[in-house]
Amino acid sequence: MKAFTKDVYLNWYEDMLFWRKFEDKLAAVYIQQKVRGFLHLYNGQEAVLAGSLHAMEIGKDRMITAYRNHVQPIGLGVDPKKVMAELFGKVTGTSKGMGGSMHIFSKEHKFYGGHGIVGGQIPLGAGLAFADKYFKRDAVTLCYMGDGAVRQGSLHETFNLAMLWQLPVVFICENNGYAMGTSVERTAHTTDIYKLGLGYDMPCGAFDGMNPETSANAISEAIQRARSGGGPTFLEAKTYRYRGHSMSDAQHYRTKEEVEEYRKIDPITQVKDKILGKKWATEEEIKEIDARVKDRVKECEKFAEESDFPPVEQLYDTVYEQTDYPFLSHKL
Repeated sequence: MKAFTKDVYLNWYEDMLFWRKFEDKLAAVYIQQKVRGFLHLYNGQEAVLAGSLHAMEIGKDRMITAYRNHVQPIGLGVDPKKVMAELFGKVTGTSKGMGGSMHIFSKEHKFYGGHGIVGGQIPLGAGLAFADKYFKRDAVTLCYMGDGAVRQGSLHETFNLAMLWQLPVVFICENNGYAMGTSVERTAHTTDIYKLGLGYDMPCGAFDGMNPETSANAISEAIQRARSGGGPTFLEAKTYRYRGHSMSDAQHYRTKEEVEEYRKIDPITQVKDKILGKKWATEEEIKEIDARVKDRVKECEKFAEESDFPPVEQLYDTVYEQTDYPFLSHKL
């Protein structure tokens, strides 16, 4: 396990702050109708991603998630300007403006989505891990889902096969307390989601998903198990989202007081407090990071604003690479 050094904490602070501000900007331009469709923000859950990136081998290991998927590819190395352009529907985006908010993707950076179907990514994550095992590649897949997705039958089918075939995959449920507007308490008798792994004899457990250190420790152990041939793990990250399920969510199912209580353990604040407490940076140096983050977000917005929308012709040349595709025929 890599140590939690001064540099790690400074990088965590800058990365998580950038992810937060990047999405705050998306929320602002969504209201201006520059981003259309649905928009699901990750605010509050950043420690899970920060811990994951610390634990995994970037460039080798794979990541797949649901539709709260804007900042994960950035963490893996995708240019954030291209991510914002994708949300603006511009041709310079990660999928040439045709994927949008819920379908960010980068095979180059081992990020496989971005999936709008609830739980749809769970069997796909196992499939990625199956391919790695089949081809004897030393890689592990991290497959994320929300607490609502664990009620899908595909999870149970996938868990069964993942254990049967001992696949190198880490399943991580980011339990932010609500599936859209339905609390975990209203969806099942037990609120300990990680215990779903017990029925398959799958190693499982829960961790504090508001802290990047606890996240990194739990995920690192699971990755090491998978990489050494020990098969899958199911982890439950106890986390919280500060914004609604999507931008259209009025959040009538929770109180403002509840949100404020969770803001007291904001992962970004926790990291900042430790940096200052350890004297790893001064208040002035923290302000310099804040300014740098603000400038980066402005650059992303400028790039997206100034990029062109896709040409109409793009509709016809992105399904088949070959113009003389052998299975296409005009004959009856």
